[in-house]
Amino acid sequence: MATKKAEEKITETAQADLTAEAVDTDESSTKAVKATKATKPKVAAKKSTTKKKAAAKSAPAKKAATTKTTKKKTTKSKKSDEDIDVLKDGNLVIVESPAKAKTIMKYLGPGYDVIASMGHIRDLPKSKLGVDVDNNFEPHYIPIKGKEELVRTLKKKAKASKIVYLATDPDREGEAISWHLAHLLDLDLTASNRITFNEITKTGVRYGMEHPRTIDIDLVNAQQARRILDRIVGYKISPFLWRKIKRGLSAGRVQSVAVRLIVDREKEIRAFVTEEYWSIDAKLLGKESTKQIPAKLYGKDKKIEIKTGEEADAILQELKGVQYLVESVKKSVRKKSPAPPFTTSTMQQEASRKLGFQARRTMKAAQELYEGIDVKGMGAVGLITYMRTDSLRISEEAQQQAEEFITGKYGKDYLPQTRRQYKSKNNAQDAHEAVRPTMPSLTPEEAKESLTNDQYKLYKLIWERFIASQMATALLDTVAVDIRAGEYLFKASGYSVKFDGFTVLYEEGKDEETEEGGALPAMEVGDELKLKELLPNQHFTQPPARFTEASLIKTLEENGIGRPSTYAPTITTILVRNYVERDGKALKPTPLGEVTTQLMEEQFKDIVDVTFTANMEHDLDSVETGDADWVETLHKFYGDFAATLENAEKNMDGTRMKVPEEESDVDCELCGRRMVIKTGRFGKFLACPGFPECKNTKKIVQEAEGNCPKCGSKMLTKKSQKGRVFYGCSAYPNCDFITWDLPLKENCPDCGATLFKKSGKMGKIYCAKEDCDYERGLKD
Repeated sequence: MATKKAEEKITETAQADLTAEAVDTDESSTKAVKATKATKPKVAAKKSTTKKKAAAKSAPAKKAATTKTTKKKTTKSKKSDEDIDVLKDGNLVIVESPAKAKTIMKYLGPGYDVIASMGHIRDLPKSKLGVDVDNNFEPHYIPIKGKEELVRTLKKKAKASKIVYLATDPDREGEAISWHLAHLLDLDLTASNRITFNEITKTGVRYGMEHPRTIDIDLVNAQQARRILDRIVGYKISPFLWRKIKRGLSAGRVQSVAVRLIVDREKEIRAFVTEEYWSIDAKLLGKESTKQIPAKLYGKDKKIEIKTGEEADAILQELKGVQYLVESVKKSVRKKSPAPPFTTSTMQQEASRKLGFQARRTMKAAQELYEGIDVKGMGAVGLITYMRTDSLRISEEAQQQAEEFITGKYGKDYLPQTRRQYKSKNNAQDAHEAVRPTMPSLTPEEAKESLTNDQYKLYKLIWERFIASQMATALLDTVAVDIRAGEYLFKASGYSVKFDGFTVLYEEGKDEETEEGGALPAMEVGDELKLKELLPNQHFTQPPARFTEASLIKTLEENGIGRPSTYAPTITTILVRNYVERDGKALKPTPLGEVTTQLMEEQFKDIVDVTFTANMEHDLDSVETGDADWVETLHKFYGDFAATLENAEKNMDGTRMKVPEEESDVDCELCGRRMVIKTGRFGKFLACPGFPECKNTKKIVQEAEGNCPKCGSKMLTKKSQKGRVFYGCSAYPNCDFITWDLPLKENCPDCGATLFKKSGKMGKIYCAKEDCDYERGLKD
């Protein structure tokens, strides 16, 4: 059994494999701040003498966040104090990223210095638990390694400044970073020096500067509780998994539930029993129309189920020679309302559906759009509001701007009779507005030349969604027709657009596309229709679909698991840890993921229980609203958790679970055994199961379409060190042909060699064989 020392002390080397506990910490390790060298920081601050406000949040009625700080020895910096530029008697504004600093500096002007903290400035140590569980979970924070020079710069600038403003992001994580900065720079925690920007525009920055407040200790404690809870789960369970399954595994409050959802779905798919069923479709013609009327067999007095081909044939026999008469025609107008503007999760889902973006890619582009882009003719400006939000609230100013754009572009008919008000979900924090463009008048096409491809695609999606959310309802003329055929009833339905409304600009994507009929020719009761064709169709029931990123995020949100900022890093972690792998857009569990989930369900059922995790999330939200004490919340969790961990150690003493090996179709040329697929540091590879007697390993070779244009050998799919796919000749090193372009099945009509597809703006289909000039456009 593991000793207490083994449980709470993890070596620095092992820490590389134990980062999962940070996944659930509102981006504590994922706020994508590029580590550009802070050689010329622009801001600093000193202790404010502002009187303590009488606000309830500032009163020491609850336990305040406590901290123990250890100063680490640092090597002598290359830059001396004299080399640090300071703005004496000026104001210092500290933000997280250089891009944000650059944009804000543009609006503040002289008298202000803006510097980036590059994300967190201190954190729990990597080499040990860093939390005193026996002393009310007191955290042990240390400065982050590698930021010594930045810290020194911040301190000197702060000392020389008149006021230090803490302008980190407007969420729990940003509040915690400001709190850490205040401690590190010895600022007055009761001073009104905390400012937030919902949008980084002239209006947004001015509003933030005019409304400083004190650091919200409830927000800090809520983040601190999450960080400590995730650290405890990660550092206590992960070593247990190492000993019982394999080294390098991890557990997390949200990631373990996400993996379980994917594993449970896979079990449903495997257990699914396919059943046969049939349908009968009729293609009919009206009196004065050559347009076909598609109709489906409904039944007799009630809907019938056709389970076999024999039953379908029997019905077809009964339908021979019958008349098809229109029995009823029901016309109505259906209203179709626009989707609300984006929250973080709906933005990630829609970007996955429509753009094929992974959640991490979406958040990277969104962060860049929020922090500021150099737009031609405008300079640096934030193009969207804060992108981590669960609120659907929209400011009146933004609605007014949207109305002006809609009226000018489409006319007043495209405005709703009254302004739309969208209601956020009950568990929404509603701290910010929805994700929207900061300047609705700036169209995607106008901004396109200033944006990268990803930025443009996402900005276009956000802009269209927001503008459409403020537009009029679409109206559809619908018709439902009942057609009598002997004893049987067929049904036909269709629609035509009466008024396109918001759909002129945008419609929300769907995970599963549904069939919708088009317009039907005019029909009246009593009309006899002519049968053109009667088609029996065989079908088989389908198992539930595997999760995609979009559907997994939707399920996590619906069940109250995690929060907006956690979805992207959670998915990244479970993929990197090899608990889950991609199959096209789908996510499926690996054998390792299934074995780990099995152990977690058997020994730590609460950690992977959806309801328990959702309730824990609710308790943590109560800390944020000031309705619960963070230390008591942790005590409530830890008592049962510690007992569960102790029981797990006893239950599995001397036991180790084996991960099933996936057998390949390749025989080991050294000993004849069938090789198995293993996963290592650089991905999957083939290994002989006879290890250690036979140590044969080899790369997994994936053949691509076509042949090498240089020597005629097979083409192989390969990956670069950065994970980018390229294609090379299987005869390497004798043949050195490689390309980024996709080889196709199609051969060149001129010389017969394999054709290649080049993607992008200059995309084309071309022949790569020397002395052959064949090429054509992608759409030709």
